[in-house]
Amino acid sequence: MRAVIFDFFGTLTDPAAESERRAAFGETAAALGVPAEVFWARMGGTFTARATGRYGGTAATLRAIARECGADPDDNQLDLAVRVQHDGAVRVRRPRAGVLDLLGELRTRGFRLALLSDCASELCERWTVTPYAPYLDVTVFSWQEGYRKPDPRLYATAAARLGVPADECWFVGDGGSREHSGALAAGMRPVLVTNSLVPSSAGHRDDPDPVRPEHVVDDPAELPALLGWPTSGVLAGRQSDPVR
Repeated sequence: MRAVIFDFFGTLTDPAAESERRAAFGETAAALGVPAEVFWARMGGTFTARATGRYGGTAATLRAIARECGADPDDNQLDLAVRVQHDGAVRVRRPRAGVLDLLGELRTRGFRLALLSDCASELCERWTVTPYAPYLDVTVFSWQEGYRKPDPRLYATAAARLGVPADECWFVGDGGSREHSGALAAGMRPVLVTNSLVPSSAGHRDDPDPVRPEHVVDDPAELPALLGWPTSGVLAGRQSDPVR
């Protein structure tokens, strides 16, 4: 196994941060002049379209969603709403404890690393300034590719960009969007991150995967044991129960 492909939200990010998304959307709604509940429902109902680029970038998306909610923000309102939306996205995607150390150690040990994420425009537009960017060799974003997990083209694209055969890639994710089914079909070796130690994260993943992989961890900090090497420093302090 020469590469590790990670899901993003709830895997590299702090799962508890997902509980802040609704408040962040409420702030964007206020900037647009749209009722918070109406905006929340519309954003949820359009996720697939937003995550596959059909609405365009963040500014175009927010203008279109506002109009669908019965508002017509002027340019100043829209500019403010885009800034607020990006600020909220930063809060929701904060790194989970220890994950940057994990990525650094994986790179040190020679693994090629990729990200495969179902995401809207905000992550793509700001990816290079996130704390994750220096650690990932390859990114595959649904917003740029035009399709979501478990579409096999996403997995094939990740492997091709890594330059590593699919059967030499781990896929690590929390199980949303049937991502492990897609990884298995692609010939990758999936790992489920349960996030069972973060109760507030429960239930935020859409379209949960019916496949339960052979390899299961509660937290990505357990990956070193799965990969067969000891941990040290911060990672050793975060090691939890053995991999099941």
